[in-house]
Amino acid sequence: MKTSFSPAQLEDSHLRESEKILRSCVHCGFCTATCPTYLLEGDELDSPRGRIYLIKDMLEGGKPATPEVVKHIDRCLSCLSCMTTCPSGVHYMHLVDHARAHIEKTYARDKGDKFIRALLAHVLPYRERFRFALAGALLAKPFSGLLGALPGIGPRLRAMIELAPSRFPSREAPEAPPVIASPARGKVVILEGCAQPVLKPSINAAARRMLARHGIEVITPKGEGCCGALVHHMGREDEALRFARANVDAWIAEMDRGLEAVLITTSGCGTTVMDYGFMLRDDPAYADKARRVSAATHDITEFLLALPALVPARTTGQVVAYHSACSMQHGQKLTDGPKRLLRAVDVAADHVQRFLGIGQRQQVVRIEAVDPGPAQVVRNHGRFHDIGETPQLGEVVVLEPVGRADRQRNAVQREGVVPARLHQRVERLAARDHEIFRDHLD
Repeated sequence: MKTSFSPAQLEDSHLRESEKILRSCVHCGFCTATCPTYLLEGDELDSPRGRIYLIKDMLEGGKPATPEVVKHIDRCLSCLSCMTTCPSGVHYMHLVDHARAHIEKTYARDKGDKFIRALLAHVLPYRERFRFALAGALLAKPFSGLLGALPGIGPRLRAMIELAPSRFPSREAPEAPPVIASPARGKVVILEGCAQPVLKPSINAAARRMLARHGIEVITPKGEGCCGALVHHMGREDEALRFARANVDAWIAEMDRGLEAVLITTSGCGTTVMDYGFMLRDDPAYADKARRVSAATHDITEFLLALPALVPARTTGQVVAYHSACSMQHGQKLTDGPKRLLRAVDVAADHVQRFLGIGQRQQVVRIEAVDPGPAQVVRNHGRFHDIGETPQLGEVVVLEPVGRADRQRNAVQREGVVPARLHQRVERLAARDHEIFRDHLD
């Protein structure tokens, strides 16, 4: 793609990086075949190619974001399917992240939008605030209809309340540290994060037990917190970098004392932490340290595969439907490893498949609930678990990333009302996924 940034513009490292990405795009349109928002909307501007044109025009002209640009950039899920499909290697993730930061700085959102975004940014990354918010959402569920009638923010508040778990996530009693073979074969950190330890702390607990069986010590460094992904994808760059710097400081201090790896059990977080080196590239105090952290960060499945195989505690011969998270298969290019771990615990590997259904369509992006389709089918079986729980327990029937069972209940649309055409298309896609899941569950 031809660009016309001025030399003065290219002095800015963000624009310089975006210009390289724009020039690598050859307009082939392969990305449209795998972009979930384009497949739903059929609008070129809701495809990666269309968004690239919008971003180019905005950045090249040094223009503030317009409502049209904001609408189509906000609809992007950052599933990164386009990066897997693209034959030219366009790094769309860095480009759309830059666009979101530019939008945050130059676009005046309405008061309702500002409130919702500020609420998310100041609650979700903080465990205790998030726990308190879930308690409030549980109490508010009987009144969600009334709250949904509030002007402006009502439909979005109702959607968030309906997405909240129907039971208050309880604090798990602290476990005694797993017994580790002596001497320990290694020392790692597992990112605790923000939402996961509130919604499902059993994931990291199971991961610790699994690592202990391998003789790996897990430590909890002081100062570690949210990875910054949520605010990063909202364009709140300064907040994202503050989270990143805090984690880099916490982990580098341990790396200097022998820490071998930073392990992630939530792939969305992993994709962001693995990008710390890029995010902090212009910070002379953190650039080298961030690169070290990114190089030492691994998804737990990747780390476990590098260890000697253990004999399963028990065999089950169960069949699973494995949902490959978009952040894992497209952001980190991890596709076969998790399935190999499943086979190692006697899961019927021939039946393992990837499902990219409503999970990739969940953020279309705001508000009205659409029929839950396959998510409800599986919820009724009570069989959703995270891959992090699998190698230890060998008891899983359906696996997927934490929280998606709740998130999949609603596919939401940006404008606050689901047009009949979109509703019908989502219903058809949901019906297809319904049949796929039901075939495996039966």
